[in-house]
Amino acid sequence: MNTSIIFAGVGGQGVLTASSIVGKAALLSGINVVMSEVHGMAQRGGIVVTEMKIGEAKSPLIGKGEADIIVGFEPVEAYRALPKAHKGSYVIVNTEPIIPITASLGDSSYPEVNELLENMKDLNVIPIEATELARKAGDSITTNIVMLGALVKLPIFPIEKEKIKEAIKQSINPRYHELNFKAFEMGYEAVEI
Repeated sequence: MNTSIIFAGVGGQGVLTASSIVGKAALLSGINVVMSEVHGMAQRGGIVVTEMKIGEAKSPLIGKGEADIIVGFEPVEAYRALPKAHKGSYVIVNTEPIIPITASLGDSSYPEVNELLENMKDLNVIPIEATELARKAGDSITTNIVMLGALVKLPIFPIEKEKIKEAIKQSINPRYHELNFKAFEMGYEAVEI
């Protein structure tokens, strides 16, 4: 049995760090994991997507309708990943948008977040104010760790909470452990399933 997860966001949000923490936690749990990364054109602001399969998979690539979980660090990027979801998929969406420069300059428009969420209503959507929770934890840079806390709460997520925390400990500078563990718990508590 596999669990297929897509992490989607933009550069600078910690998408790759979050997905590598999950990968490390899977290995700490003795569970096979395969993953691939797609980086956008820019370090900050470009699209970043990681596809991951936890279980007996040999290829990390997730086809149309195959994603069990989408972790959307940014609302539009979560929406873009929807073709890979199926009716039972969970979609965790950080509700704070990152407005692209083209929209800021008036060359394009950014959709309303509520409109995006409405278009996801056929799935198990979990909107979370992850960036705001990260600020309350002490620093918005921990938004990715808030999202991991939310991910761990899902009933289909196959890795124990303590293994994720151990992977965070191994991946983050010890000076920031307390901050990140606080952010993680805030994300975990924010999800009601």
